[in-house]
Amino acid sequence: MKLKDKGLTAQDVKSLVKKYMIETYERYDFVCERAKGMYLYDDKGEGYLDFYGGIAVNSAGNCNDKVIAAVKEQIDDVMHTFNYPYTIPQALLAEKVCKTIGMDKIFYQNTGTEANEAMIKMARKYGVEKYGPNKYNIVTAKQGFHGRTYGSLTATGQPDNACQIGLKPMLPGFSYADFNDLESFKSLVTENTIAIMLEPIQGEGGVVPATQEFMKGIRKLCDDKGMLLLIDEVQTGWCRTGKVMAYMHYGIKPDIVSMAKAMGGGMPIGAICATEEVSKAFTMGSHGTTFGGNPLCCAGSLAEINELLDNNLAGNAEEVGNYFMKKLKTIPHVKDVRGKGLMIGIEFDSPLGKDIKHGCFDRKLLVTLIGTSVIRVLPPLIANREDCDKAYEILKSAAEEAYK
Repeated sequence: MKLKDKGLTAQDVKSLVKKYMIETYERYDFVCERAKGMYLYDDKGEGYLDFYGGIAVNSAGNCNDKVIAAVKEQIDDVMHTFNYPYTIPQALLAEKVCKTIGMDKIFYQNTGTEANEAMIKMARKYGVEKYGPNKYNIVTAKQGFHGRTYGSLTATGQPDNACQIGLKPMLPGFSYADFNDLESFKSLVTENTIAIMLEPIQGEGGVVPATQEFMKGIRKLCDDKGMLLLIDEVQTGWCRTGKVMAYMHYGIKPDIVSMAKAMGGGMPIGAICATEEVSKAFTMGSHGTTFGGNPLCCAGSLAEINELLDNNLAGNAEEVGNYFMKKLKTIPHVKDVRGKGLMIGIEFDSPLGKDIKHGCFDRKLLVTLIGTSVIRVLPPLIANREDCDKAYEILKSAAEEAYK
């Protein structure tokens, strides 16, 4: 949709948004009319190098041709139907996902937070039905982030985060341990604990990867105590970190894993995958969704996943990410560079992140900010060294200006 085709100006759009929309985002000051590959384009045709990727969504590139073709093909047949009839895209995607990541069953959702809600519900129902009515407690990590609906929000171990302010009380049955501290988790496990729920890399917590020792220890703890391991791969999943799923870096397997974002390549879809045994907790009528498994979204998702796998974008993320991280460490005032693959956090030694973020925008680079000092980059996984070189120069220039 173009401004000129609607008889609008960029200011008209901004005014309509200001008048009619409830705004909870700090907007970039441009109207995005078009997106392709590594770039977003404004109404004047100016390109912005995209190093936030719709927050880890557009992993095969903005408006990937194969995804567009799949959606166009499906839209002429069935746009939507509830989950009573069988649909072809739903079945083919289920097979692709389960075989690719070695899980037994899938349940479709629309978003990451809904996927995490489903994961929490499945774990609790499994615990109560197998062990008794009090077996529903879940231990999560401090500084984790799992979403904005009440279950996933309660699982988010950030009580002072703006996303929880004014919304308490949270749901009962959750406790919060220190990330990467196995003993902290052990201390919170009780006879009523059914699961531990983790991100393999804390995204909103500052792009902090789990250590190998910690993840191995958590898996063993769950096995020893008869608990479930729930892995939140909403942001890390589907090749972002250099593996198809980030838990694969650690040589472990979850009992339930959630996913979304890159799974759809721009189409709104999420899911949980579970082992055969645990999946039995969801019986007829115990959970549901109107739009989850929508054939249009499933068609787009199947095309996106095929693009990620067929083009080895996990391998590209690893190679290009390692290259980029080494360069980023040479920017003045960088305190730390963390992450895996093309999920990278750049921590500066002063709370000037907002100035650096806006400086990048002024130079036509799009990045995100965590807190006051961590710039997060999540580019499409088609990014190459030349894209990273350009982003590096802009980040360096923006940082130098911010520190003057």
